[in-house]
Amino acid sequence: MDRRKETGSLGEQLAVEHLEAKGWEILDRNWRCPAGELDIIARDTAGYLVFCEVKTRRRYRELPVPPLEAITVKKLYKLQELGMRWLRAARRQYHLSIRGVRYDGIGVVLGEHSEPVIQHQRGLGF
Repeated sequence: MDRRKETGSLGEQLAVEHLEAKGWEILDRNWRCPAGELDIIARDTAGYLVFCEVKTRRRYRELPVPPLEAITVKKLYKLQELGMRWLRAARRQYHLSIRGVRYDGIGVVLGEHSEPVIQHQRGLGF
C-alpha cells in the first residue's frame, strides 16, 4: 500500500474510533459506486444519518491549510450526491429510522511524536 493510502486508511480508522467513542453507530465505510466514494456513514446519538468526509495529513505542513479546509464546495456537492445514492441503495439493506441527514467533516493530523489531533466539524455547508 502506498504511503498516501496508508495515511488515509489510518485517518479513517481513527475517525471511526472517535465516532464510536461518542456512541455513534457506524453503518458503512468506504462505500463505492460509479460516481465516487463515501468515507464513513453513521447514525449519531440524536438519530441523524451522517455522511462523513475524512481528510488526513501526516503533519500540518503537508498543506498550507488544515485538513478540513481541503473540503471544497465541489466536494460538498459530491457528498450530497453520493449520500442520496447511498440512501437509495441502502433502503433495501437497512430499515433506517432517522431524524434527518447531515454532512460532517473530520480532519485528522498524525503527529510525528505526539497523539493524533482529530477535528470534527458538524454540518458542512448545507
